[in-house]
Parts: sequence; structure tokens; C-alpha cells
Amino acid sequence: MTTERIVGIGAGAKELATEDMTLNIGPQHPSTHGVLRLKLTLDGERISTAEPIVGYMHRGAEKLFEVRDFRQIIVLANRHDWLSAFSSELGVVLAVERMLGMEVPARAVWMRTLLAELNRILNHLMFLGSYPLEVGAITPIFYAFREREALQRVMEEISGGRMHYMFNRVGGLKDELPAGWTARARTAVTEVRSRMGDIDDLIMGNEIFRARTRGVGVLTQEQILQYGASGPIARASGMDFDLRRDEPYLAYGDLDVRVVTRTEGDCLARFECLLDQVHASLDLADACLDHLADLPPGPINQRLPKVLKVPEGHTYAWTENPLGINGYYLVSRGEKTPWRMKLRSASFNNIQVLTELLPGNLVADMIAILGSMFFVVGDIDK
Repeated sequence: MTTERIVGIGAGAKELATEDMTLNIGPQHPSTHGVLRLKLTLDGERISTAEPIVGYMHRGAEKLFEVRDFRQIIVLANRHDWLSAFSSELGVVLAVERMLGMEVPARAVWMRTLLAELNRILNHLMFLGSYPLEVGAITPIFYAFREREALQRVMEEISGGRMHYMFNRVGGLKDELPAGWTARARTAVTEVRSRMGDIDDLIMGNEIFRARTRGVGVLTQEQILQYGASGPIARASGMDFDLRRDEPYLAYGDLDVRVVTRTEGDCLARFECLLDQVHASLDLADACLDHLADLPPGPINQRLPKVLKVPEGHTYAWTENPLGINGYYLVSRGEKTPWRMKLRSASFNNIQVLTELLPGNLVADMIAILGSMFFVVGDIDK
């Protein structure tokens, strides 16, 4: 951490001297989950200006897409937001399938929807447990990881991975479901739902947590629109928009998608949106399991040629990822690799609004605000 002091003369009857300080928060050690640097100008304890500086772990994912075929891209696409790996894979396969005009088997469509919602719950539980750490509460993360483990077991059983599932394929899913897997998935969903009250009571009933987050870091709808923020952060400021309901993909058009919103736009509202979204996603997971139980046996994927080439053209596929809108703009020249594949990640847009959000707040509130933005640095740096 470095500081740069700039001395100025303040206004007033006695011409009191004031002192601005330029404070660098980060970049942290590269062994952390990601490196973000904030350049702050402080007037005493209050933030005057804030500049998020990104790119310290930039891996050039978009250029790597261009030298890999459409099946190999999936292994890169699920890593920029490592908490939302399955959802990030979806954008790639949906874009390729749209270009091919390919119809995916019904069982694969409903399984994708189920796994996307389980992945959403896993993502949100991580932030529900880790965010209280930012304001001094240690216990909630143990409860959150207990629930995560119940779902991780079924995700690992079906895909073989705990973070990078690699289970999506162009035309469907990698493998048929293990025998009895849907029953075990339903049991896991039921267990998590029955114990979510523990997290609700532990955090939302805590007066200190509410005092540290209520009215702090308020985002307006105008700021959300200006910066293209999305996901729970936008919905906490009253933006009633969710691609699953408003532009359905997969099986969401046949489901009753409950969109969780708040109007306050503060840290507490963002946390409440995340918490309520877990309950909504548990309901969607149950609905998917009910529908899968009624589907007749059938294929889980389409047979593909050994060399998969996408027709010349372009398309844009976007999905409602756990952290916000995730989009892939695919341009093909008829080869086995994309000519261009542009990634629009949720965290990149969401973090830019810190430029307007942090000024005027106290340094003591900065960590609470930063944590409530629910971002993954790899999703920013790509």
C-alpha cells in the first residue's frame, strides 16, 4: 500500500490547512482469488474520488477463443467466473447451436436449466457466507459452506468437477445422468431449503449487520442504466429485469420465474436480493426435477461430426448468469474456430459504477460497499 500526500489550503474564516491523500487499496497478493486495485483520494475520512483499476490478471480469454475449436472453447469460458462455471458454459453452446440451427433434446434442455439454477445457488451461497466477513461476522460462512457442500456433492457426481464442470456440450450435455441422481438432487435441494432459515436468522436478524449496511452505498436506477450494471445489484435498485423471464432461453419460458427486486439500492438491499434469489432458485430447481420425472427416456445430446464447423455469420447469445448478464458475440467465417468471440461479463460492468458509488462515503464503509458488489475479479479481467 502506497500513499501520496497533496497539501492544499482549505476555505474558511481561519483558512485552516487541509490535506488530501491518495490511497491505493491493493493490488493484493496474487495468491488471493483475484487482484483489484482501487485508487482513492481522501479528504480526511471521506472518499473524494475513486478509480477502479483492473487488468492485473488479464489472461486474454477472447484471443484464446480464436485459436480453439468450438468444443475446446468451453474449457476456457467456464473459468472467467469460477463461481458460475456451468452458467458461463451455456453462453458458448447456445451461440454455437443457434448458428448451426440445432435443436437440443428436451431432456438436455431441462437438465441444463436445473444445473444452471443449482450453480446459481452455489454462487449466491458463497457471497452470502463471505460478505458478512467483510463487516466482521465469521460464523455465517460455515453455515453457507454446509449448504454448498450438499449441492456440490450432486454437481460433482454428475460432472466430475467441483468448480469447472465441463458438462455442457454443443448439442446437449456430456453424459447420461447417473442412476438415481435426480432423487439425490431432490434430497439435496430439500435439505438446503430446510436449513436456509438458519442463515436468514443468523444474518438478517443481526442488528450490527443491518446497521453497517442499511443506507450505505446507495445505487440509483440512473447509475445502473448508465453503466450497464445487471443482476442482483441492478434489481436491488428497482430494475425489474431478468432475462430468464423477459427473454426466456432453455426451459425458463415454461417456468414461473420469480424476479427478486428491492427499491432501496443500498448494501442491505443487494444482500437481501441475493438471499431471496436462493429461495427462488430452489423453487425453480424443484420444478425442473418434477418435469424431468415426467419426461420419457431419450437422448441427452446430439451426435456431432468429428470436425465441427459453424456456418459463416454472426450471433449474440446472452444469459442471466448469477452475477448478471453474460453475453457472447460470435462471428464465424465457416471454420472450426471462431473468427471473433467477444465476451460481455457481468462483473466488468458492475465494478465500473464504483467511480460514482464510493465518493462521499467514509473509508470505514468502503469495504462494506465493495463486498456488496458481488464480483469475481476473473470475470472483470477475462
